[in-house]
Amino acid sequence: MTDSAVGIKEKEIFVPKAALHWLAITFLGLGIFMVSTAQTFAQDLEPRRWSHLPTGLNIIGSGAVATDGDITFDPVMQIEDGTFRLYSLGTSYVRSFEWLGKSSRVDIKLPYFYGRWEGNVNGEFAAIRRHGFGDPRVRFSMLLYGAPPLSGSEYMQYRARHPVTTTIGAAVTVVFPVGEYFPDKLINLGGNRYVIRPAIGVLHQRGPWEFELTTSLSFYQDNDEYFGNSTQERDPLWFLQGHVTRQFAKSQFITFSGGYSYDGEYYINGQSLDFTEQTSFLSLAWGKALTKRQSIRIAYIKANTQVILGSSSESWMMSWSLAWSE
Repeated sequence: MTDSAVGIKEKEIFVPKAALHWLAITFLGLGIFMVSTAQTFAQDLEPRRWSHLPTGLNIIGSGAVATDGDITFDPVMQIEDGTFRLYSLGTSYVRSFEWLGKSSRVDIKLPYFYGRWEGNVNGEFAAIRRHGFGDPRVRFSMLLYGAPPLSGSEYMQYRARHPVTTTIGAAVTVVFPVGEYFPDKLINLGGNRYVIRPAIGVLHQRGPWEFELTTSLSFYQDNDEYFGNSTQERDPLWFLQGHVTRQFAKSQFITFSGGYSYDGEYYINGQSLDFTEQTSFLSLAWGKALTKRQSIRIAYIKANTQVILGSSSESWMMSWSLAWSE
C-alpha cells in the first residue's frame, strides 16, 4: 500500500461508524510509537555512564543500529502480522569538566532514522516508510561521590592508588522536540514534545570488574498536535538498568546488560487507553581500544514486551569514538 493510501486510512479513523477501525488504527499508531520508545531505551542501555573521567576530556562518536522486530496487539483490535525494520545512524559528543567542585559531563546525541512498518488491519495490508532526524538528547551528569575532579598526571595517580572505587552520580536528560514530525501523519520519527529524564546511579569498580546500576524516570510533555487534532498524554515511565563489565588484556572488554521499563500509561484527549508499558531488555557488548584515542564497540540488544501491546525486537549496534584532552 502506498503512503497516500495509508493517509486515506488515517483520515477514516474519525468516521463515527468505524469505531472498531478507529481503535485499530489508534493502537497501530501506539504500537509503532512503542517501537520508537523501546528503541530509545535500547540505545540508552548505556554502561559506564558513571565512570570517573579526567576533566577536559572530549569524545566524539558515531554509530549505526539495525533493528528487526514484531509489533503485538490485543486480538480484539484485529491487527495482525505487525512488523518493522528500523535503521538508525547517530552522532554524539561528550565533554567532561569540573562544576561546583564535582566531576561533571555533558552528552549530546543526534539520531537519524530510516524505517519501514507493515501489518494487516482488519485483514487489509498496510505499509509505510519514514526517514529523517529523530529528537536530539542532551544529558548533564555529575558525580556526587567517589570521583574528584582531576586531570593529567593527578588523575592517573589517583586511579593507580584506587583500584577499588565506588562512584555515585546523578543526571538529567532533556529530549528536544525538533525531530521530523507531521501532525497529519500517524507515524512519525519525532515525538513533538519535551521529555525530561532525571536519573541516579552507582558504579563499583574492583580491579578488572565493574558493576553498575541506574534508575531513571521519564516525564512527558503533552503533545497537542497529535494525529487528528488530538492531544496525546503519557504518564511517567520508570526505567531500571544494570551492567557488569569485565576488562581483558589488549584493552578489550565485555559487558552484559539488562533493563526493565514500566508504566507510562497513554491518554488520547484525556481518555485512557488502559495500557501500561512493560518491556525487558538484554544486551551483550564487546569493545576494544584501537589506539590511545580511538575505540570501537559492537553490541547485540534484545527487547521483549511483557504485555499484550508492545514490540519485541533484536538490534545490532556498532559504534566508533575518538577522544582527546586539552
